[in-house]
Amino acid sequence: GAPTPQLLAARTAERLRGTPVDRSRYRCITTLEALDAFIAAAREAGIVALDTETNALDAMAADLVGFSLAYAPDQACYVPLAHRSGEAGLFDSGLVEGQVPVRAALDRLKALAEDPGVLKIGQNLKYDLLVLSRYGMTIAPYDDTMLMSYALDAGRGTHGMDALALRHLGHEAISFDAVTGTGKARVTFDRVPLDQATAYAAEDADVTLRLWQALKPRLAAEGKATVYETLERPLVDVLARMERRGILIDRQVLSRLSGDFAQVAARVEAEIQALAGEPLNPGSPKQLGDILFGKMGLPGGSKTKTGAWSTAAGVLEELAEEGHDLPRKIIDWRTVTKLKSTYTDALPTYINATTGRVHTSFALAATTTGRLSSSDPNIQNIPVRTEEGRKIRTAFIAAPGAKLVSADYSQIELRILAHIADIPQLRQAFADGIDIHAMTASEMFGVPVQGMDPLVRRRAKAINFGIIYGISAFGLANQLSIPREEAGAYIKKYFERFPGIRDYMDATKAFVREHGYVETIFGRRCHFPAIRSGNPSERAFVERQAINAPIQGSAADIIRRAMTRMDAALEAAGLAALMLLQVHDELVFEVPDGEVDRSLPVIRRVMEEATHPALQLKVPLAVEARAAANWDEAH
Repeated sequence: GAPTPQLLAARTAERLRGTPVDRSRYRCITTLEALDAFIAAAREAGIVALDTETNALDAMAADLVGFSLAYAPDQACYVPLAHRSGEAGLFDSGLVEGQVPVRAALDRLKALAEDPGVLKIGQNLKYDLLVLSRYGMTIAPYDDTMLMSYALDAGRGTHGMDALALRHLGHEAISFDAVTGTGKARVTFDRVPLDQATAYAAEDADVTLRLWQALKPRLAAEGKATVYETLERPLVDVLARMERRGILIDRQVLSRLSGDFAQVAARVEAEIQALAGEPLNPGSPKQLGDILFGKMGLPGGSKTKTGAWSTAAGVLEELAEEGHDLPRKIIDWRTVTKLKSTYTDALPTYINATTGRVHTSFALAATTTGRLSSSDPNIQNIPVRTEEGRKIRTAFIAAPGAKLVSADYSQIELRILAHIADIPQLRQAFADGIDIHAMTASEMFGVPVQGMDPLVRRRAKAINFGIIYGISAFGLANQLSIPREEAGAYIKKYFERFPGIRDYMDATKAFVREHGYVETIFGRRCHFPAIRSGNPSERAFVERQAINAPIQGSAADIIRRAMTRMDAALEAAGLAALMLLQVHDELVFEVPDGEVDRSLPVIRRVMEEATHPALQLKVPLAVEARAAANWDEAH
């Protein structure tokens, strides 16, 4: 019979591994005639790998220096546009002779990038899309090898091009550092000589094309084409638009907060000195360890490899839980100084000179579960549970004449747990719109929901969320400041009341042990190679991650589906609302004042119906959406 898709994928992979990369065949294109001929060949092939070279990592501020193309293995070229000679003086632009005229080259690139008959392939294409969008072009249709790898192999290693080239092609690509140098001697790409730039950039396009040839057949063979096509690829455009829009921040609020945080830090530092009974730099782990474990002789001290006392957060947390004041103060000091350095001092440095806004960068293939992460600045980690963290959110503001809208899934992970583990009591409570934590408390402690003691509800809430993350009796005891035995009894009782949860956990552990991965409700696969580890505590840690991954991963899938449809839904309703940020289970929009009332229901509907038509959850999704002048108030 005909070979199976699995066999074909394996044969292709083997063939590509055995095909060496021949850099001597790469071409540096310096005339329009040569460029036209190369593009004609790419059109003939119907496929072209595309990569841009720029003079900066920030796609919103980088200038295009050149681009590379490849339409078959070794059939690759580099088109330099703005390389400068190293000797150029301050006022002399010093452009290297014999480069293609920029305007004409970009016109041809635009025609190719937007040609519906040619599939464009990129590796982390969002970067190239953002850079090119500033030159007035889009890219369509496209595939992204980084996201193909992510859909197939999340959790099995990183998805950068150099790592993928080694893994799938057995090829060691020229590193960026090799052509630009490192440290003080590093030059920007526009200063790299053309022969080196060509070898590096054309190889990028060549390798990307080969990776596509290796990964594309696997998507079908491993049943991951739908995951890639619905949850990964569409987000490239969506996130590029969000990053390009950016968000306004209020410098004055931040500078005032920096001042406040500095005062708090100074006060806490004085309290630390008083408790220590001698001058002490709270930023020095060595001094802290000597005082806590040496001078004060507190329990739980352990030495690190270097022979110094460990003052890791976990160690200090445990001491603080036991009622020791000094470690508690040190934690407070660390928290406030970190907020100051990471956020209130740093955020203003991210304001883009041209747009006056902050453009965070979202990473699509950074976590095992499918959650997005963000950097420069990282907005995912602004703490929201503390008052200080919420103050930082007040600095994120709407443009004049607009409001920020925050739309947040309510308890989405518990809803997904109720769906996956099929827990009748939880399903019923969500269907009836009952307070889920009060319901759990009532089930466990036998108290009525009406007039419930807030402390009892808080315990139930800690257990509800703790269970999703595989919390131990020790962890729960710490959270609730209760004895470990009592916490253990709570967890035991929880499983007795909700046997479906225990069954789900046991089934998931058994599955991950056997297969080495788990899947979300949309079939996204999260691999856990460390489940085979010889270290029992590492295996136990991985089991807890594996229990959580289908829940957190399904929540990530749902918000991705909502984001993919959001812009079109707002546009169809004739609304000018713009989606700006995604943080875990929340989306942030900027909406003109006059359209807030019309926008909220559309945003809510798209988010609440995000699983349709693929899947009907057994539990309804609920979204809370509010508008205000700043992000904190909209929350």
